[in-house]
Parts: sequence; C-alpha cells; structure tokens
Amino acid sequence: MTTALTAEWLKLRTVRAPYGILLAIGLILLFGATISLLIVQDYDTSPAAEQAKFASADSSVVITPVVQFLVAALGALVATSDPRLTALTAVPDRKRLLVAKTALVAAASAVLGAVALALSIGSSWLIMGDRPPPIAPWEGLGDVLPWAGAAVLSILVTGLTGLGLGLAVRSTAVTIVVVGVLLWGIPAITPMLPPPWNIDASAVMVPYLVWEVAGVVNDPPLGPLAAVACLLVYALVTLGAGSVTLLRRDA
Repeated sequence: MTTALTAEWLKLRTVRAPYGILLAIGLILLFGATISLLIVQDYDTSPAAEQAKFASADSSVVITPVVQFLVAALGALVATSDPRLTALTAVPDRKRLLVAKTALVAAASAVLGAVALALSIGSSWLIMGDRPPPIAPWEGLGDVLPWAGAAVLSILVTGLTGLGLGLAVRSTAVTIVVVGVLLWGIPAITPMLPPPWNIDASAVMVPYLVWEVAGVVNDPPLGPLAAVACLLVYALVTLGAGSVTLLRRDA
C-alpha cells in the first residue's frame, strides 16, 4: 500500500496541472478577499439605513463553490492521468491501486479545503473587524465552525466525486463537464421547477446541502444528518461506478 500511495503522490506532484489548480485556488482566495474589502469600504461610506440592507462580507461563501469544482478537477486528474493504466505494471493489484488513489484524493481534498476555508474566513474576519451584522455574519468562532466544517466536507465529497467519475469515464474533459453540471448547471435549474419539486430537488443539490449540513438555514427541507448522508451519496455512487469500471474493465 505504501508503494502504491508513493507512486500516486509522485505522479501527482510531477505534472503541471495540480500546480495550476493550486494557483487557481490562490487567485480565487485573493479575489474573495478583494470582494470582502470592497463590500466593507462601501458599507463604511453608506448611511445607516443602507447599511442594514448589506449582505455579509464573508468571502468563503464565494470561494467554496469554486474550490469544490477545482478539487473535483484534481480528483479527475488523479483518475485519468494514466488512461492506459500503466500503473498496473508497478501495482498489479487493482484494489490496492483504487485505495491508493482514493486515499490521496481524500487527503488532498481535505487539506486544500481546510486551508482554503481557514484563509478565506481569516481574511474576511480581519477585513470586517468589529463591524456588526449583517456585514459580519459571526459573533465568535463557535458561529463559524459549523459552516466551515460543512464547506470542507463538501469539498472532500466533490474531490471524491471527481475521482469516481474520472475512473468511470476515463476522460478528464468529460469528468470536468459532468462535475460542472452537477455543481452549477442542475442547481441553477431546480428552483425553476413547479412546487414542491423545486424545493425537494434543490434540497439535494450540493450547493444547498452545504447550508443544510451547517444548520444555518431556517426551516430547511433536510436536517444536518440527512444532508450529510445525501452529500456522502454523491461520493459513494460515483466512487462505486468508478470502482466497478477500474476492477472489471480491461486496461
């Protein structure tokens, strides 16, 4: 297992694409901090009546969907960087190779998610200072932890989803398109459905599940535990499909 993990890590860090993903995450963090700063500056120069109508200056709300997508792309790269499965020469046990890829993507997704959320929330907190709600959505660390934990969990799930889809279709481009549809395309359509389908369908979309897991939605369709289970279904179904493909399809 150590050999398989080492080989997967070596492949990941010796190609350019992951560094491009890291750069993109850094840029979106910078963009989020800039947005927070502009919102706060506008807030400070607005009359009190207008200040009450401001949205939160928390940039993590903006960066989380983008980090989800980028980490899913990373999972796709781990799955499709070896389309002919030449790694089977070094690791002939396909189950061991699958576990190594899954462990690598899970660890990378969790670390990237935690670091991105910490930097985003930390920079927003510094920028917002002691300004009151609604510009500052938290009063203390205890208020932000449920949201941060839910966001990191969603990033972990999308990373594994990207891996599972990549193993199933063996195409980076197709996987990234499907992930984009799951994260942004379908969630943009579900609110347009007639009631109550619009609420029921939206409740199981990844962007809405993050809020439900955090427990910060008034009267949510799904409770936190049900939302966590629904998030995990995304990873389990796609990883299941990818596992069957890897274990049964010829190299």
